[in-house]
Amino acid sequence: MKKFDRSINGYNIDQVNKFVDEVVTEVDQMVVKIREQSLEIQKLTSELEHYKKLDDTINKAVEIASSSAETIKDSSKTESELILINAKKNANRIINDALTKAEHIEEESQRMRRNIITYKRRIKDLMDQQADIIDDLDKIDLQ
Repeated sequence: MKKFDRSINGYNIDQVNKFVDEVVTEVDQMVVKIREQSLEIQKLTSELEHYKKLDDTINKAVEIASSSAETIKDSSKTESELILINAKKNANRIINDALTKAEHIEEESQRMRRNIITYKRRIKDLMDQQADIIDDLDKIDLQ
C-alpha cells in the first residue's frame, strides 16, 4: 500500500496525483492486456469451434466410410455367394453334359461292336459259302 506525506490540507497533492496517474496508467495497461487477451480468447474460441466442426465432420466421414465398408462387404459376400451358386450350377450342367455325351459314346460304341460282330458273321458266312463252292468244285468230275 502506498503511503503519502501529509500537508496542511491533508495528503500531498502532487504525490496523490502522481499515484493516481500511475494507477490510471496501470489500469489502462491492464485494460489493453484484458482486451488483447479477450481477442485472443475469441480467436482461440473460434479456432476451437472450427476444430469441433472439423472433428464432427471427420467423425461423420468415419461413420459413412464404416457404413460404406460394411455395405460393400455385405454386397461382396452376396456377390461371392451368387458366383459360387452359379459356378455350382455350371459345374452340374457341365457334368450332366459330359455324362450325356459319355452315354451317347457308349451307345455308339455298343452299336459299332454289334455291327462288327454282324460284319464278322457275314464275312465268315461268305467265307464258308466260298469254301463250300470250292469243295463242290472238287466234286465235279473234270474228265
